[in-house]
Amino acid sequence: MILQALTAYYEAMLKKGIVAPPGWDGAFKVSFWLELNDSGELIDVIDQRHDEQRGKKTVLAPLQMSVPAHVKRANNIAANFLCDNSSYIFGADEKGKPERAVQCFEACAALHHTLLDGVDSPAARAVLAFFDTWQPELPAAHPLLAERWKDITDNANLVFCYDYADGRHPVTEDPAIQDAWQRHYHNTDPGAVMAQCLVTGQTAPIATIHPAIKGVPGAQPAGAALVSFNAPAFCSYGHEQGGNAPVSEYAAFAYTTALNTLLADRDHCKIIGDTAVVCWAENADNAAADLGMDAIFGIPEDRGVQESDVTAALKALAAGKSCDWLDGLILPDQHVYFLGLAPNAARLSVRFFLRDSIRRFAEHINQHREALEIVRPANDPWEDLPVWKLVRETVNMKERNPSPAPQLAGDLMRSILTGSRYPATLLNGVTLRIRAEREITRGRAAIIKAYYTRNRSKYCPEEVLTVTLNDESEYLPYVLGRLFAVLEAVQDAANPGINTTIKDRYFNSACATPAIVFPTLIKLAQKHLQKLNAGRSKHYNKQITALMGMIHEDFPTRMTRPEQGAFEIGYYHQTQKPSNWNKEENENV
Repeated sequence: MILQALTAYYEAMLKKGIVAPPGWDGAFKVSFWLELNDSGELIDVIDQRHDEQRGKKTVLAPLQMSVPAHVKRANNIAANFLCDNSSYIFGADEKGKPERAVQCFEACAALHHTLLDGVDSPAARAVLAFFDTWQPELPAAHPLLAERWKDITDNANLVFCYDYADGRHPVTEDPAIQDAWQRHYHNTDPGAVMAQCLVTGQTAPIATIHPAIKGVPGAQPAGAALVSFNAPAFCSYGHEQGGNAPVSEYAAFAYTTALNTLLADRDHCKIIGDTAVVCWAENADNAAADLGMDAIFGIPEDRGVQESDVTAALKALAAGKSCDWLDGLILPDQHVYFLGLAPNAARLSVRFFLRDSIRRFAEHINQHREALEIVRPANDPWEDLPVWKLVRETVNMKERNPSPAPQLAGDLMRSILTGSRYPATLLNGVTLRIRAEREITRGRAAIIKAYYTRNRSKYCPEEVLTVTLNDESEYLPYVLGRLFAVLEAVQDAANPGINTTIKDRYFNSACATPAIVFPTLIKLAQKHLQKLNAGRSKHYNKQITALMGMIHEDFPTRMTRPEQGAFEIGYYHQTQKPSNWNKEENENV
């Protein structure tokens, strides 16, 4: 299903001219052009690198251009057509194995003779003349290479170019050379395995090794495999490598091209925890995919839209109405895909793969947003909480490499997009951070509220799962959370700037074992009240009395995890309640 969806996406992009046709890499990174004359002599080396801003740094970035598809190689010698590194183009490098570099050059020369012999093109003849006359022994001494040799041999990709009648162009743009490459690419290898492709259903040559997937953080820089068989234990019925799951060379190229395109597009690829999430829509319609990503991960600064626009669009789609988004029309029945990938050595793990109409996704995202809704502090700029902020609430941000629990990101995304129960790892992560930091942020309170809104528990009833403070609730854990917040406020008023507060010393105990802690806290509060003026003392005493009046039983000796959740929500609600003590103080001056 994943490969079929990606292949269909590739074909939709191909119709729109977004990606290169089969046999071509449309966004290959090239650092230098090598200009040849008719005799095959190297007459110029043109640096194609340019300044690019990456975060706070400015780096030299290679030019992205369309080149013939590259072969997948490990330690084997396998040349690429027209574009390769110095080992294959010049027969020299800085790897300390000159004999192997010469072998690479000879393999590259043989490939170009195979494809270009007889091609009626001055550029083709120039390339062949280069391979026939070049001497691999002394490339670093060449006057055009000496100054750039270090950069050229630093994994730089090189491509030939030629001075045509209309100017200098890469030979990859030569029509005769392109035709030669296409014939070679589509020429079926006599030794190729023919079988019915699992993706297209057509009988075609089967891909032995699938192209690499690049752009997943944590995976190998050279790329990882989504489909691979590299050991006898993974094979069956005598098949080898790709024969165990027959995918045609075309389909392998199509789905990897589509996936690499998505992973390279920061609008449609977001990183959350250990998972790279990509999103696309049928017919390569960016509007639907953009809305899906904006609704979950937050709006990029350059979008030119507001959170209210996202909310309005989601509500319209959930109601079965079409809407405009970023100059595109989104139909409610249009299908959208979400795919989550995580690194696993040289392979990729699929965290989740979801396909549904944008209407259904909008419904579930709206439900998620409503579940998270809770009173917002005055200094909080976030109208809605994107998923990456939720994950951060489970992580110790003071660590050198803060990272959430494995699979949390994937499980959370699945629950959001399907409307299913939130993962227990989300609540556990928040609980651990609260216990360690004794801090209830808006994000943590929202997560606790959302978790028990969707994962119902009688010990955290609906009456406490409100957006703002519920003054009428007499549920004991909720009231105790409110009471603790008031007692903390009393201490802060009596001892402003105190180093160690009751929250630092007693919050975890008050939350888990109230019977042990609260009698002590109430006694401390009476001492703190004596330090306040009459107006402020009256204000806080009134609050304490009112909350104590809601307690109709003994303090619990121990509270369950859902009861602790009610306690934490009550505490947060009370801390966000506007204070009016100044009025009462003035009345008693």
